Amino acid sequence: MRFTRAGGVLVHPTSFPGRYGIGDLGDAAYGFVDFLEQYGQGLWQVLPLGPTGYGDSPYQSFSAFAGNPLLLSPDHLVRDGYLPASAIADVPDLPHDRVDFGPLITYKNALLDQALHHYRLHGSAEQQQAYAAFCVENAAWVDDYALFMALKTAHQAHEGGVWNTWPSELAHRDPVALQQWHDTHAEDVERYRFLQFLFFEQWSALRRYANAKGIRIIGDAPIFVAYDSADVWANPGLFYLDDEGAPEVVAGVPPDYFSATGQRWGNPLYRWDVMHTNRYAWWQARLRAIFQQVDIVRLDHFRGFAAYWEIPADEPTAVVGRWVDAPGMDFFHTLEADMGELPIIAEDLGVITEDVELLRDTFAFPGMKVLQFGFGGERNNAFLPHTYTQNAVVYTGTHDNDTTLGWYLSAEPGEQDHIRRYVASSGNDIVWDMIRLAYASVADMAVVPLQDLMILGTEARMNFPGKLGGNWQWRFTADMLTEQIGWRLRELSELYGRLLLVEQP
Repeated sequence: MRFTRAGGVLVHPTSFPGRYGIGDLGDAAYGFVDFLEQYGQGLWQVLPLGPTGYGDSPYQSFSAFAGNPLLLSPDHLVRDGYLPASAIADVPDLPHDRVDFGPLITYKNALLDQALHHYRLHGSAEQQQAYAAFCVENAAWVDDYALFMALKTAHQAHEGGVWNTWPSELAHRDPVALQQWHDTHAEDVERYRFLQFLFFEQWSALRRYANAKGIRIIGDAPIFVAYDSADVWANPGLFYLDDEGAPEVVAGVPPDYFSATGQRWGNPLYRWDVMHTNRYAWWQARLRAIFQQVDIVRLDHFRGFAAYWEIPADEPTAVVGRWVDAPGMDFFHTLEADMGELPIIAEDLGVITEDVELLRDTFAFPGMKVLQFGFGGERNNAFLPHTYTQNAVVYTGTHDNDTTLGWYLSAEPGEQDHIRRYVASSGNDIVWDMIRLAYASVADMAVVPLQDLMILGTEARMNFPGKLGGNWQWRFTADMLTEQIGWRLRELSELYGRLLLVEQP
């Protein structure tokens, strides 16, 4: 579908400033929304909001439906009566400019345990009614998720608690065994259910605040889910698994110019034939859930809805594999028939074939244009703005790219020359030259990572694909989001027709 012309900023809540070791959904998030409104930005893009698993990556979540409790604001838990003020009087000395996940998780989990204890003793009738209503409305996913997480925690000492290493009757969901385990660990299960209630209370309030100011939130949905997730454990028949519950084939991408062995992601692959029989009910439930969280969804690895690279699970790399057709046309026709027009952005990066373009264009999903990909090669490549169509989203870079400054400084001289000549610049202010290029383009939406607005280098990069450790840690401090940045961004929005205009009541 077509979107109104707008500009905005990409920043995940973990990057917000604050004293608790990680950005959260508290006052800094509301302050950021105020910044967007004040300076005329109509879009806020985030990464996946689910509870993070392996490597702290938001793209490897324990659930495609749940929210990340690490994002809960302690200040707002105190304000709303879920914690006593004394709980946040003594905060450990955690970094302010990055997330140190190890000690952060230990501290935050202890704090959240205290919130559940405090609620049991002091929860108001209104809070209890709201919690009960949440449990009923979300029972289809939250019951499985809470049980999964409690089981995983109980078996954490054995191979990280991956679900196929649990006792067979639990891994394969024997109803009697699950009920018995639930009855003896009811408090542990309740903890994970309650934290989801708190997350969606805080996130929903923040989204309402943004929407009231005319700001739309762009979310992110990875096409595949993590193997070690409630989704796979609760729905094994939807995935290619063997009799022991292990993946038979896994997802990835084949070798290319950037990698001689390709990328073996390891996610289990969908049984699309099975999903087709009930009109893709699991996917419909997933998308309905995420559209309750955000206004627009970026579908990651969109090309996988046309065809995906299937790798035998026992292969160590992505070299051995095959392309398998996916039912993209039937899938999106079915979803639109049942759900209406879908506000989706197609992440169509990488090697894109005609069938992927046809799928994207049939449903008028805007694709992505990344300026960093436009230089140093063909002078008419599809990432250069003079080739754009309006139904697109342009980025200077994404969470997987280096910052624009880091990218430019590490580029070959010929590529740097191409950049400078294209933007008619000396290169002295190259980052904002690129931001101007994005905002001036015909693309309906332009989104800039916050690190680029701040002209930060490689030290502020969010993710290095393929690198283990050190990712997803970047944070900014309150003094870094200046009025000067805001006014520069507002000026570009005014010049190029992207200014957020909200009618005052």
